[in-house]
Amino acid sequence: MINKEQLHRRIELAGNKKPSMLRRKQDHDYQSRRMYMVTMVTEDRQPLFGTVVGDPHLPVDSPGAPRTVPSELGVAITACWYEIERRNDDISVVAFQLMPDHFHGILFVKEHIDKHLGTILNGFKTGCRHAFQRLCPVEYAVALRRQTQRRGRHDDNHGILFAPGYNDKILLRAGQLDNWKRYLADNPRRLLVKRQHPEFFRVQRAMAWKGMTFSAIGNLFLLRKPFLVQVQCSRRLTEEQIKEKTDATLKLCQQGAVLVSPSISPGEKAIMRAAFEKGYPEIIIKNNGFAPLTKPSGASFDACASGQLLFLGPTFHSNENKTIKRSECLNLNDIAERLCR
Repeated sequence: MINKEQLHRRIELAGNKKPSMLRRKQDHDYQSRRMYMVTMVTEDRQPLFGTVVGDPHLPVDSPGAPRTVPSELGVAITACWYEIERRNDDISVVAFQLMPDHFHGILFVKEHIDKHLGTILNGFKTGCRHAFQRLCPVEYAVALRRQTQRRGRHDDNHGILFAPGYNDKILLRAGQLDNWKRYLADNPRRLLVKRQHPEFFRVQRAMAWKGMTFSAIGNLFLLRKPFLVQVQCSRRLTEEQIKEKTDATLKLCQQGAVLVSPSISPGEKAIMRAAFEKGYPEIIIKNNGFAPLTKPSGASFDACASGQLLFLGPTFHSNENKTIKRSECLNLNDIAERLCR
């Protein structure tokens, strides 16, 4: 347990930190040969760059598939992004996806560069700001006045066109680039799906249930189902034992069971995966909370949209990758047991 003084100190330190998703990787050389996915959002999430249209149920390559129709400013932002590779011989643009209030872009630094990547991206932002001033003079004047007022209150956490800072992901392993490309291409469809089912993609804070408090994403009504079954497996189970347990659990799912598990051990993962692939509902207990804009990825996104999934985690969120401890695993299984009690 921590005392009040320690708690206040932690809050003070957290308040002085840049948001975790905007911090640079401390031990990384941002001038070295590497591939990055960069995300920037507009100030106050204003939809200045265009409109997403299309049918989210159509294939990506069909004429009516979801896509962003860029505004005049959106066209200029796209041009500024591709200007990066024209101004820097050692950098190439791999992919770009414009959205109404943000964009994702993948850059490949082919050789060691003289400038920090952040310096190059700041130059890109400057070009975008000039385009904003030229193409949207009224909106620019309003944004400039708002920023001036905020700075008069010693608030430097806001920009004119873009919110300060950016998020970057560094390519570290095989297959990651293909995942990035798929994610970028799927962004318009994901937005349309979220608009159809906003209740399943909104991060719920301080959600109380059975004497516990969570943050949550997904179908909260799964908690009210009458037949919740915990999935817990020892790591010592053999493949044959896991298969037997999987078959028995799937029979419970056929009777209306909702599976509840942190899905940590190989047996738990195998059972939860088998049920997921058959479309059975699941409640997954996470060891971390959710950032404000967290969304499920891959197949979990569509399962969440259909009401098949609920993710529960702590009320706090940490962006640090940590190996889960045995005591934490036991605690997560205890939470699952209490939910099913």
